[in-house]
This record gives sequence, structure tokens and C-alpha cells, in this order.
Amino acid sequence: MNAVSPRIPIVDIEAQHRQLRSEILEALRDVFDSRAYIQGPRVRAFETAFASEHGVAHAVGCSNGTTALSLALEAAGVGPGDEVVTTPYTFIATAEAILHLGATPVFVDIEPDTCNIDPRLVRLAVTPRTRAIVPVHLYGTPCAMDALREVADENDLVIVEDCAQAHLAKFEGRAVGAFGRAGSFSFYPGKNLGACGDAGMVVSEDEDTISRVRKLLDHGQGTKYLHDIVGYNRRMDAMQAAILGVKLRHLEKWTSRRRENAASYDARLKPAGFQVIEPPDNVEPVYHLYVVQVDNREETTRALASNGIGFGIHYPIPLHLQPSLSELGYKAGSLPVTEATAGRVISLPMCAELSRDRIERVCDVLTGVARP
Repeated sequence: MNAVSPRIPIVDIEAQHRQLRSEILEALRDVFDSRAYIQGPRVRAFETAFASEHGVAHAVGCSNGTTALSLALEAAGVGPGDEVVTTPYTFIATAEAILHLGATPVFVDIEPDTCNIDPRLVRLAVTPRTRAIVPVHLYGTPCAMDALREVADENDLVIVEDCAQAHLAKFEGRAVGAFGRAGSFSFYPGKNLGACGDAGMVVSEDEDTISRVRKLLDHGQGTKYLHDIVGYNRRMDAMQAAILGVKLRHLEKWTSRRRENAASYDARLKPAGFQVIEPPDNVEPVYHLYVVQVDNREETTRALASNGIGFGIHYPIPLHLQPSLSELGYKAGSLPVTEATAGRVISLPMCAELSRDRIERVCDVLTGVARP
């Protein structure tokens, strides 16, 4: 690595927080002085603002993104004995949320251009036990929600969207999270909208679903000390809500910068023959990750690392081949597009703070060693 070339992180949270330090600390002082640390007015304000930003009627904050998906599924009626059709190409939390309810994830292959679940295969996977579909808007690219809703409507299924990587992403002009019974979001620190800790959100147009989620995350109570159902302790704390409320005001601007950065990557990598995510014309992706596929990943990642360039591999082992899910009975070769993709992907630096010259440096190193 050139001694004068600074390291390029895959996501520069430090740079983001330098810009927002005074705003965040002021918001935290307000919470500290208020002594309302769990839920309370800061959480409610953030819920309202997040719902408005995403064009949905209701939003409920909770402890993390995995919890959000699990609560949304439970509120939608998913339980023991049910099957839930989803993608194997996602973080394991998607499957955990299903399994923790006693339901069974049914994996189908992905589309090669988007890396999202293939609606044609979803239709073929439906059985009398199927209760729900969980599309994952991977890397911030919305799934084909029109086709998935058609399958759901024909088979009386619920859709719960996993939007953990897709804050403000849109399908046909509408933000994800509003196309099914509910949508779940993660605010893990590295997300497009990230907390300084853990937090999550459930959104829905359905008031009954939201009401049930509110009870489930707060010990089953709708009124204090009156517990209508058996619930959990999965509430959002006000410190995280305060931080997220500050950051939410900047999210649209950050999203525009991510799209500009993705276009810069595209301009260098697509003419060189590299396969990148190809969003359909009817979606507006938000590029939580910028992913490129290469034939020589190990050699390429060594070159990136030696030049001080951060990278990730999202995800090297698909869920159907994870040891913890072996009882589901999938074997190598059963989902070929997923498996081929998992062996080739590299996530390159991507955040709103990424400069054009750094993108050029990343591309120079990548194209100097990688094979499309």
C-alpha cells in the first residue's frame, strides 16, 4: 500500500459521526435529562417521522432488526407448523426469525441480475402448509413486489418484507415495507440508517397488526399492568431513538449520494465486463452495499487488503448450506444460482461519505487483478 494513501473503509461511520456529533450529543442530553429512557416521547417521535418518511400509516420501534421481523411474522399469524417461503441468500437472521416461531423456512433460488428471490420459484414452492412469503430487499434493491403479491393473493398468503438493508428503497414509486402485511427494518450501526447500538422497526398499513406488535414487544400489555397476551421485552430505548431521529433528517441526502457513488462504480466496472447488481427500471435502489462478482475472489480480496481497501463478502455461505440449518435437508447444488453467486461476490466500499477519487482508487486496484 502506498504510504500516503489513507485506508478506505467499507463504510465510514466515523466520518458520518464527525459531521453529526453536536446534533447527536444534544439529542442525547435531552434524553438523559428527561429520564424517559425506555420507549417514551423520543421513541414515539422517531416512529412518527420514520412512518412519514416511508409513506406508511404506522411504525413501531423495537430492540433490533431480527426482533422486528420475528414480531411482524408473529403478529401476522405465523406459527408452529407453518411454512414460510424466503431466500437463502441473506443474513441468517431472516431464517432465525421464522424458526423461532416454530415455522419452517422454505428456500427458493434467486434472480441472477438482482440477487433477490425469484417470484417464479416462489409460486412453485407453495404448499398447503405455506403461510407467508418473506422477500428480502437484498443490498437495498427492492424485490419484484408486483409478482410476489400476485402469488400471495392467489394463495391467501401474507407477505412480511425484510427491509433491513433497504431504508427508503422504492418499488414503482412506493417505499418498501408497505407492500405486505408488514415490513421490518434494522438500524444496526452499519446500515444506511444506523443506530449507535441496536434497534429495529416494524411498519404496516394494518392497524391491528401494529397493535399486536406493540403488545408483543412490551410484555403483552396494551394498558400498564393489563397483559392481554404473553409477550416479550423487546422495546426500543430512547437513546437510540434520539440518535436515529437526528440521522433520519439526513437520510434522503445520504441516499442520493449512495446512488451517485453506485453510478461511478458502474461507469468503471460495467464496461470492463464485471457483473454488478442490475436493478429493474421500476425500482429505486439505495445501495446499502455495492457488490461486484469476480472469478478470482481470493486473489482480488488480497489485493484490496494489501492496498488498504475495505471489503466484505455478503454472503459466502448461503442459508441452505449452513450447518445450523442442515435439518432442513438442503444439499449443495440444490439452489445453483445462489451458490454460484455466493462464490463470486465482493462488497466494495459504499457510504455517503465516499469520495469520487476513492472510488477511482478502488476500481484501479480491483480491475488490475480481478477477472470478470
